[in-house]
Amino acid sequence: MKLLSPVSLGALSLKNRVVMAPLTRMRAGAEDVPGDLAAQYYAQRSSAGLIISEAAQISSQGKGYPATPGIYSDAQVAGWQKVTDAVHAAGGTIVCQLWHVGRISHSSLHPSEGLPVAPSAIAPQGKVYTATWELAPFETPRALALDEMPALIASYVQAAKQAKAAGFDGVEVHGANGYLLDQFLHDGSNKRKDQYGGSIENRARLLLEVMQAVATVWSTDRIGVRLSPYGTFNDMSDQDTIGLFTHVIKALDKLNLAYLHLIEPRSTMAGGTDKVKDDQPSASALFRPFFSGKILAAGGYDKVGAEAALAGGQADAVAFGRFFISNPDLPKRFETGAALTPYDRATFYGGGAKGYVDYPSIS
Repeated sequence: MKLLSPVSLGALSLKNRVVMAPLTRMRAGAEDVPGDLAAQYYAQRSSAGLIISEAAQISSQGKGYPATPGIYSDAQVAGWQKVTDAVHAAGGTIVCQLWHVGRISHSSLHPSEGLPVAPSAIAPQGKVYTATWELAPFETPRALALDEMPALIASYVQAAKQAKAAGFDGVEVHGANGYLLDQFLHDGSNKRKDQYGGSIENRARLLLEVMQAVATVWSTDRIGVRLSPYGTFNDMSDQDTIGLFTHVIKALDKLNLAYLHLIEPRSTMAGGTDKVKDDQPSASALFRPFFSGKILAAGGYDKVGAEAALAGGQADAVAFGRFFISNPDLPKRFETGAALTPYDRATFYGGGAKGYVDYPSIS
């Protein structure tokens, strides 16, 4: 089974190709510090070839949901150090996903900074959780000024330094799912007239500048990046998806990254059932020719689909999300053919131990 064979993603040596996807769980404590339960949760899943941490906001302004962990304060670093120590003690490898949500936020989550920020002052459709866990319509964000870009990029650099101090094995830059860097990429959310808007080259500028800046802290063979071509989550749209992501991925290919993490097109159906869209091409297959490094595929995969993606060469490893929530020993279950424990969607976000660290292992 190729899923269980080792692979190297840059300097990251994986014992298998079963990757734990970044999963927002909204269980951080005061001051957005990951707690002892988080250390237990990640250690339980350390048989993954690689764990990508839940997204960690790079600054208070980058926060978009209540109780998500940060990676910018010393207290947060100390909390994450417990996580990385626990994972390493259990023989695992873990990278930190660096996150700024941009307009997918609410002023109550960062009152000292005011309105959420974005490439342009365009409110997304939908609702957002406020600091009191109540749903409210998205606010119209404030467009970032040109002279704010250096400080924004510097916040990624500082977060990358903090991730290194916390003992992570690398970092993944979150450029997907309709969050800030993705908002700059897509013409539906980016209507700027300066060097960060307009042409594909301009809209890709911020992502590439962030990647180059993070590479001053980590060697590029310990940096990954997550993209979501054809993704519509968080009200994303673009008139030329293939042109946009062909340019972006060709530019990323020159950086000799550890991996490119591509999310397959998904449709969220009524009742919360997520399936890969049948009318869209596979992102990993479509953009494979433009990236010479390792590709990590994610989104709707099961064991059979993952094996097919690996056998077809469109991916070098596959990330699993919901299956890893309810099956902490997922690689062992794949190996033995054991049944998968069903997940409880009601416990995905917020709460305590229930639905977090109480799923059983087959051992």
